[in-house]
Amino acid sequence: MTTFQDIFKSSFLENVNSVSLLDMFLALALAFGLGMFIFLVYKKTFSGVMYSSSFGVTLVALTMITTLVILAVTSNIVLSLGMVGALSIVRFRTAIKEPLDIAFLFWSIAAGIVLAAGLIPLAVIGSVCIGIVLLVFVNQKSWADPYILVLRCDGAASAQAAQTYLEGQTRRCILKSKTVQPGEVELNLEVRLKDDGTGFVNTLGDMEGVHSAVLVSYNGDYMG
Repeated sequence: MTTFQDIFKSSFLENVNSVSLLDMFLALALAFGLGMFIFLVYKKTFSGVMYSSSFGVTLVALTMITTLVILAVTSNIVLSLGMVGALSIVRFRTAIKEPLDIAFLFWSIAAGIVLAAGLIPLAVIGSVCIGIVLLVFVNQKSWADPYILVLRCDGAASAQAAQTYLEGQTRRCILKSKTVQPGEVELNLEVRLKDDGTGFVNTLGDMEGVHSAVLVSYNGDYMG
């Protein structure tokens, strides 16, 4: 027979104590700490054009949110099945501009999952190792970084002379595009420097028939 208490009995209220407050605060505090560590590594290793502080904050929030979700999933098997269905309808349309940003997003998610699963040493030691690897390899200076050199000359002869001089001053010189207009020839060349010196650009600018020489940092991604 159904009693008055059974009517107001709620399975929602029964799940209030499924996760202890100590576990919640400890997991979220550790998630915040690891999220801040990931954010600092991202800030130190950022090499893009425009730094976005909001993306760094997103890494911290993503670590904590993932921890919160996994804590809920591990506390209730039925809830875990419903969570999988709910998350499957989520779609993200934001374009990732830097390939390395994908690694930081997965790092934040993985750290949150491992923390919520109770594998604290794995989360901490693994994050430290990943951070060291990124700091070492991303910040490693390479003199072979590509540049784009834009030359504007008054004719084909001066353009050929400038390109010949450039081939002797750089490690690699590849013609990417050539634009010919009446009285002007524009060359776009991909160059790789022998060292950190860029004095050859001044020499190119002073050569006879060269109107301008512009050296631009280039990430090496191009179509074709």
